[in-house]
Amino acid sequence: MTGRDDAGFSAFVAARGTSLLRIAHLACDATEDAEDLLQTALERAYRNWGRVRSDSDPEPYVRRIIVNTAISRARRRAVLRIIPTGTPPERPSRETDIPLRHALMDALRELPPRQRAVVVLRYWEDLSEAQTAEILGCSTGTVKSQASKALAKLRPAIGGEPLEEAIRSAHA
Repeated sequence: MTGRDDAGFSAFVAARGTSLLRIAHLACDATEDAEDLLQTALERAYRNWGRVRSDSDPEPYVRRIIVNTAISRARRRAVLRIIPTGTPPERPSRETDIPLRHALMDALRELPPRQRAVVVLRYWEDLSEAQTAEILGCSTGTVKSQASKALAKLRPAIGGEPLEEAIRSAHA
């Protein structure tokens, strides 16, 4: 390639490759990762070899690439471990929730559409009264009254359990 000293780069890798691999291994503590890390560092150094070889010694430059790349990979892996791949339920589902869920669904089907929408948005989706009112295009007072009427109709269907908790349990 023009502007690059391929022979000089090859000589550098032959002379310092083992030392650089050792640095890569110490930076990431895994042989397979160290080899990948060194390969990445050498590829980056090769792309800039015209500028690198003008320095007296290219090894510090390549070492810095190894260390920075190892740090970036470690950060990326740490973030991937933190980011959940799925959202666990807020509370584990119980076997007894299945009959409750069926009873609740049957009772929800019996509610008028607006009351059903209020119950679903307020308790199933856990939205505030203001958010529910905005979605339904009504006042918060309407949301409160519709929720009160709906909960009064749903209470007999679920027995003695607090209704808001029953809805969340059935949703989990």
